Amino acid sequence: MTVIAMAAFMVGGAFLSTGTASAATTLAGTCTGSVSGSMGDTVAVTGASVKELVRKGARDYVNSHFWTFASVWPDSLADTIAGKGALTVGQVPNAAGGTIAGSAVGGAVATALKGANGLGVLDSTKNEVLAAISSNVAKNCGLTTIATNYAAPATPGAGTPQARTDTVPGGASGNLSNLNPGTRGGTGGTGGSAPMRDYSGIPTATAGTAVAPGVRYPANGTLPGDLSAPQAGQGDQSGQSGQGADIRDAGNAQSLASNSAADDVQLPMLLAVIVLAGVTAGLVRTWVLRRAA
Repeated sequence: MTVIAMAAFMVGGAFLSTGTASAATTLAGTCTGSVSGSMGDTVAVTGASVKELVRKGARDYVNSHFWTFASVWPDSLADTIAGKGALTVGQVPNAAGGTIAGSAVGGAVATALKGANGLGVLDSTKNEVLAAISSNVAKNCGLTTIATNYAAPATPGAGTPQARTDTVPGGASGNLSNLNPGTRGGTGGTGGSAPMRDYSGIPTATAGTAVAPGVRYPANGTLPGDLSAPQAGQGDQSGQSGQGADIRDAGNAQSLASNSAADDVQLPMLLAVIVLAGVTAGLVRTWVLRRAA
């Protein structure tokens, strides 16, 4: 053999080995439960795992069709399927997992038993026996496939906090999560600042127009004009001993006439209400302007 022929033989053998290794079959020990394999692998079950299901399906048919007992042999069909080895029933999908229905297993068994001895004499009987066997296998089988090499696709942005960037009042744009509440225009306080407020138009209280709290509510608990308190007045005309001309008994005291009119009390209260309303209006205006900024 020449060198060129030997090289061609070795290269061809290498390609053949590679192609054979790439085709994998995952063999399940039973026809129920789960089976693990790589995506794209062929899934198969052993004939021995469905042997008794084949036997029972054939016996049920014979029991309901007693005239076929001489031509339909359940034990022979069970032994035949057990000697078939691996029966291909499906494939591991290109996903995390999947299922192989029992009907797929039953169909594979019926295909493997076609032409076997013990199915009967007539073609109609053979088809009916295979259908009975396939139905019994389908009711009792079913697999769940698990792909061992499956990797979930990465979700864009998963695990990374997303920063929101918008245009804020004042024309500046930036990350709102880092925006200082005191600087409405963005970082550094540039843009969107409110001018100083003018309070010159708010009415103010004038000295002398309000009564001090100490005068309204004296410490001794008596007010001017209170009849229960002793009042100063003219001296006693009877000339009692030990008393001056301007002092007389409390029993003869008379209340002094009050010179304060009702308007004197209402005017300070009215001014206080006006001042309070002005201050409130200024605070509301300041709050609204800051919200708008």
